[in-house]
Amino acid sequence: MAFAETLQGGGVERALLRMAAGWLERGHRVTLVLGACEGPLAAELPPGIELIELGSPHYPILLRMPGKVRSVDPDILFCPGNYYTAVSAVIRLRLGRACPPIVAKVSNALVRPEMWRFVAWGYNRWLRWHPWFLDHIVAMTPAMAREAITEMAIPQERVSVIANPPAERIHDAAPIALPAGRYIVGVGRLEPQKRWDRLIDALPRLADRSVQLLLLGEGSARASLAAQVARMGLGDRVRMPGHVSDPLPALKGATVAALTSDFEGVPGVIREALSQGTPVVATEASVAVRELIDSPALGSVVAREDGDALVAALEHWLAPGRARPVPRDDAGDPVGDYLALFSRLARQRIA
Repeated sequence: MAFAETLQGGGVERALLRMAAGWLERGHRVTLVLGACEGPLAAELPPGIELIELGSPHYPILLRMPGKVRSVDPDILFCPGNYYTAVSAVIRLRLGRACPPIVAKVSNALVRPEMWRFVAWGYNRWLRWHPWFLDHIVAMTPAMAREAITEMAIPQERVSVIANPPAERIHDAAPIALPAGRYIVGVGRLEPQKRWDRLIDALPRLADRSVQLLLLGEGSARASLAAQVARMGLGDRVRMPGHVSDPLPALKGATVAALTSDFEGVPGVIREALSQGTPVVATEASVAVRELIDSPALGSVVAREDGDALVAALEHWLAPGRARPVPRDDAGDPVGDYLALFSRLARQRIA
C-alpha cells in the first residue's frame, strides 16, 4: 500500500507509479491512496492498481489514512518521499502495534543550508523522530544513505540503497515540438525549489545567442518565470510547453541538460539525461549530484549561487565539437530489490 496527494507530475509520484507497475507485473497486489486523482500523471496509472481516492489532496490524506490502512491491512506501507513522512507518523501514532511495517524513501536532501537557522533547527529535530515511526529507510545512493544515518540517527541495518526504476520510452506519448537548433533542456516542476530563474538569467550571457532553452514541467512558479522571460526579452529563446509524459526525446536532442535547484534528493533527470548520452550541468543541490556526475566526461557540478560558474559550465558543453558522454545504462533490479525488502519486513512482522 502506498499513498500520495495528487498526480500533478512530480518526480516522487512518477517514480512511485513506475515502481507500482513493476510490483504489479510480478504478481503483487498494490493499493494506492490519493488525496485526489488529478494531474497529468493520472494517465500513467498502471493497469490493475487498486485506487482509493479521498476527494481532496491535503488534510484528508493526513487524517483519513489511518482508517484506510486499518481497513486494507496491507503487508507493507510505502511512503514515497520525505514530504509524506508526517502522514506516516500519524498512521503509526493512531494504529500503534497494529500498524504494518512502514518503508520510506528519501526523496529530498536532509541537509538544507538554504533554511533559516530556526527552521533548520526544527527540521533537524523532526528528522530525529523518524526512527520512531519508520521501520526502514530507502536511499537511492550510498551518499544519501550515509546522510540519512547521520541526520536521522537511524541504525545502518535499517537503511537500504535502492535506485529508482529507470525511465522508459512511452511510445504513445504526445509528441512535443523541439527547438530547431541547439538547445538547453531543463526537466522538473516549475517550483521555487528548482530555481529555473538561474538558468534563465544565464541564457543571455551565453556567447551563442541562437541557443534556446526548453523547460519541461508545470507548477506554481510559471507566472514568475514567464514574467522574467518577458522582462529580459527572451520570449523567442525560451519555451515552457508544460508537463510532458515522456521527456527522453527532449533530453536526447538537447546539447546539454541543466538542473539549477536549491535542494534535491537524487535527481532522476540526471540519470535520464545520461542514459541518452546528454551531458548535465547541475548545482550541488544534494550529496548525490556528484555521485551521478562522477566524471568530467559526464557533466559539470557548480555551486548553487555561483552564476558565473553556471555560465562557464554551460559554455563548456555548448562548445562546437564537444564530445558527448557514452549513454549510461544503469544496471540492477530496483523492483526486485524493493520486493525482497518488503518480504523480509513482512516475515519479521509475522514472527
